[in-house]
Amino acid sequence: MYTPLNYNQINVGAGTNSPSSVKAYNNKSFAFWERSLFQRAQSVLDFTLPDNWQGKTRDFFLYCLFKYGFIVISKNDAFGQYFQPCTLTGYNFYYQPTEAIIANPLLNDRLKIGEECELLKLTPDYMGAWDIIFYYAEKFSTLDNAINMSLINCKYPFFIGAKNKTASSALKKMLDLANKGEPAVIYDMKLINDPNDKDIPFQIWDRGNLKESYLTSDQLLDFQTILNNFDAEIGIPTVPYQKKERLVSDEATMRQFDGCARSVTWYNTLISSIKDIKKLYPDITLNVKLRYNNESDKPDREEDTENE
Repeated sequence: MYTPLNYNQINVGAGTNSPSSVKAYNNKSFAFWERSLFQRAQSVLDFTLPDNWQGKTRDFFLYCLFKYGFIVISKNDAFGQYFQPCTLTGYNFYYQPTEAIIANPLLNDRLKIGEECELLKLTPDYMGAWDIIFYYAEKFSTLDNAINMSLINCKYPFFIGAKNKTASSALKKMLDLANKGEPAVIYDMKLINDPNDKDIPFQIWDRGNLKESYLTSDQLLDFQTILNNFDAEIGIPTVPYQKKERLVSDEATMRQFDGCARSVTWYNTLISSIKDIKKLYPDITLNVKLRYNNESDKPDREEDTENE
């Protein structure tokens, strides 16, 4: 049964977040963007995998690689050629791990890297891409809330104070006609002044200077900026929309090179790993290529490992 939190529990929950009033992570918006950005990131690389690694197994392959940064690839009689998430232990002369530990309900094993297994790495530092996804998902989650608030606040009504019931009824009818789309609303001249004291029968509170506020249009531009920054971080080509009419060719070229820096690092790390894997398992069908290859002066990178 549901039990309400007491003061101490609420205090601990709020006190472990800084600032305590901002909870950008444990919410539906953050989960949405974490999932969305992961799928966006995995689209950068196009893998060729063995036939028995397709479908749901391929999905698990991509999740493990981007989440953990590496997977172990090995072979045995029970499972054939397989991959698994693992933990690493041991160090060689160059401080690289020497053993992979697999903890699977159907397979518990400790394998020597280079002899009984090999690692497929996404990044040189064994960290994966989830720190990038986490970083930008928090930004999107925070901005989502601001956009939602802005959309509500932009539906800004008129605040009109009526002096009497007659003025109130007349104003409601006038607003109804305006909201229906009437091109002109005609009212009785008697409404201009109260017949008793000749005073104005209603007052309007005007917020004013709405364009000086942080409007939804500005927030949506910032939203696009964050998305462009994420795309550039992972290797999806982008064009700075702020300068789309004044963007010179050199700026566009530099933006492309800036945008492919991370994906090229991933690609080179994967290619190096695949070479080691194919030395141990020459018959494995495993390759990778960049889906967005901005280096048009170089040969198709899909061929790099096939010609080894």
